[in-house]
Amino acid sequence: MTRRTGVHVGVDVGTVRVGVAASDPEARIAFPVTTLRRDTRMNRDLDEIAMIVRDRRAVEVVVGLPTRLSGLQGPAARQAQAYADLLAARVAPVPVRLVDERMTTVVAHRRMAERGMRARDRRAVVDQEAAVQILQSVLDIPRDAGASDAAATRRGPDRRADST
Repeated sequence: MTRRTGVHVGVDVGTVRVGVAASDPEARIAFPVTTLRRDTRMNRDLDEIAMIVRDRRAVEVVVGLPTRLSGLQGPAARQAQAYADLLAARVAPVPVRLVDERMTTVVAHRRMAERGMRARDRRAVVDQEAAVQILQSVLDIPRDAGASDAAATRRGPDRRADST
């Protein structure tokens, strides 16, 4: 799988907040964009992400898949898959892909703590930082490399996860 040049959008889905990150047009560096309040009733968060994808003319969206350390998928992974399906319907024909996000929130908290950010202040931006980690893991895969463990689950145009 070859990564396309262009803006990529990363999404970290939580039960309360959704972090959003984007890449530069050369798809080299991920940076935080926003944290959205999760809206399970009206799905306004999905509409806002779709607007970000359109406004930035994104070529791909990657959604973090919270796989357990054992490699198994629990309820959080199923929720992320359902979220990715809803998002894919809003941003088509832009592909939406699920990527393994093990430990991204832990790493995000650690990096912010290393920068001297207090725990209370981190709460507001940890989801953005996790989205940056998710997206950067994809951007760091060499452009001509095949899918790796970091990006093993792809979402195709039919919006179903590949079974391979």
